[in-house]
Amino acid sequence: GDQARAVLEALLQKYADNGIASVESMDILKVDPLRVHGTPMEIVGLFGGREDYLAAIHELETALYEKAA
Repeated sequence: GDQARAVLEALLQKYADNGIASVESMDILKVDPLRVHGTPMEIVGLFGGREDYLAAIHELETALYEKAA
C-alpha cells in the first residue's frame, strides 16, 4: 500500500546517500527517515512479513541495476 511505497522511497534515498549495503541491512529500519514508519517489525509487516520485505528489497535492487545497465 501507500505506507510500503513510502518505505521503499525512503530506502531509495538511503541507497542514494549510502549505497546498497545500507539498504540490505535490517538495521536501516531503525534510523530516519525509516523509523517514522514504525518499528522494524511494523515496517516489515507492511510488506506481509520478513520474506516479502526481503523480496521487495531484492526487486528494488534488480530494478536499480537494470536501469544502470
